[in-house]
Amino acid sequence: AGRLRVAAWREPGRRGHAGHSLAAMVAEGDSSDLPPPPAGGRAIVLTSGTTGAPKGAGRSQPPSLDPAATLLSRIPLRAREPTMIAAPLFHMWGFGQFMLGTSLASTVVLRRRFDPEATLSLTARHACTALVVVPVMLQRILDLGDEVVRGYDLRRLRVVAASGSAIPRAVAARWMDVVGENLYDLYGSTEVAWATIATPDDLRAAPGTVGRPPRGTTVRIYDEAGLAVAPGRSGRVFVGNEMQFDGYTGGGGRETIDGLVGMGDVGHFDADGRLFIDGRDDDMIVSGGENVFPGEVEDLLAGHEAIAEVAVFGVEDAEFGERLAAVVVRRPGADLDADAVRRYVRRNLAGYKVPRDVEFAAELPRTATGKVLKRTLREG
Repeated sequence: AGRLRVAAWREPGRRGHAGHSLAAMVAEGDSSDLPPPPAGGRAIVLTSGTTGAPKGAGRSQPPSLDPAATLLSRIPLRAREPTMIAAPLFHMWGFGQFMLGTSLASTVVLRRRFDPEATLSLTARHACTALVVVPVMLQRILDLGDEVVRGYDLRRLRVVAASGSAIPRAVAARWMDVVGENLYDLYGSTEVAWATIATPDDLRAAPGTVGRPPRGTTVRIYDEAGLAVAPGRSGRVFVGNEMQFDGYTGGGGRETIDGLVGMGDVGHFDADGRLFIDGRDDDMIVSGGENVFPGEVEDLLAGHEAIAEVAVFGVEDAEFGERLAAVVVRRPGADLDADAVRRYVRRNLAGYKVPRDVEFAAELPRTATGKVLKRTLREG
């Protein structure tokens, strides 16, 4: 349509433009200075779309460098060191880390598509000190087996930063056992960037935590009436910082209280100020008068030796109003049936948290950023 198109690479076997190397593009490009733009830039990033169609979230440039300083105050990233970004760049997490890497003059290592062993290989080959992932990538790498993972020289790897969804407790513990004490978990959203950061010490001392709010970020827990709750009590999570979005491109925004943006999650703080996420506020079910968050059951089952992946969600029930259902992916060669799944939950949790429906699948449906599409499972 008359628009300039530049192909910087070409995949083998694909038809179309011959493509140019990045070095050739730089050599042939115009090196003259450009006039400064009249206004600061804005970014529009799509939300994950786990509960519906993705929405465009607009964000202006932060007014200062405080957000970068905030992240670096909790995660020991350093300038001019190689970083492997496995997280997709169209997701706010991967995009944000790419921009931060540019600011730190880092050498950024990228791959067109995620492959667990290729990611390890590139991280070792380039002596990367940081690896940026979404949590499901940790699971895929660990599924290679301890011998394979330990076969790569990852001694320079000081930071493994994960965000985008919850990290199962068993995955976090095994990663640190196998790879090292280098795992950092960032809880946040497209609308607010990060809310809390869990360091390796946090993940060891309080398994399941998403950490503490970093400098410049406020996290509060409110009840349904919009009143702040005491530490230890569960309520709705609201966050405020310099990285809050400007609103959705289609209009509207998220619920706010006292200038803080609602995350859509229910959580609580422990006595040491660490945040725990109990579940999505729209995922909670009421079964026979009892409130149940599927995430607690998922986290338990994720630690079962025969289970590779699991999704737990609510379905309608004529007698109890709602009941839990589970879709389980077995590990290769595992001998596990539905009754064994129910017995395992019953031994560790209250009886009303036992999934009555247990099905098995070869894999779980996921978004491009690795989040499980529970609405697809409910409809399936």
